[in-house]
Amino acid sequence: MTAHAKPYLRVEELINTFSDWLRHRRELSEMRQLDRTDFERIAGDLQVSPEELDELVRNGPHAADELPKLLQALGIDEAKLASAQPLVLRDMERVCAMCRDKARCDRDLAAGTSTEHYKGYCLNAPTIDQLGERAK
Repeated sequence: MTAHAKPYLRVEELINTFSDWLRHRRELSEMRQLDRTDFERIAGDLQVSPEELDELVRNGPHAADELPKLLQALGIDEAKLASAQPLVLRDMERVCAMCRDKARCDRDLAAGTSTEHYKGYCLNAPTIDQLGERAK
């Protein structure tokens, strides 16, 4: 990589981040324009409460990005899980998207220490443990 290309990558990353933020703001605005009945119907269709749906929308489309990384670190094949137990994976994504320990999870994923520490904070740990028991 040339010395000139590196700064442009950073600018491109910033532009993409800003673009994602704008897209998310538009999505939030669209959700806010729904009347309460429509919003509750959508929540019901998704099998979540209106409060959960509101929080999921506010958290944005990348709110569960840690889950595939954690599953990979733990040796769990996400594609097989999606095929065999799609509702379990969907619920795990919901739980991950609403997690309050993102910073800790991200640090552990970056450091490669998730396998040792996730049980201390991950609300998906019991489900992950059950998946491990079924695989035996």
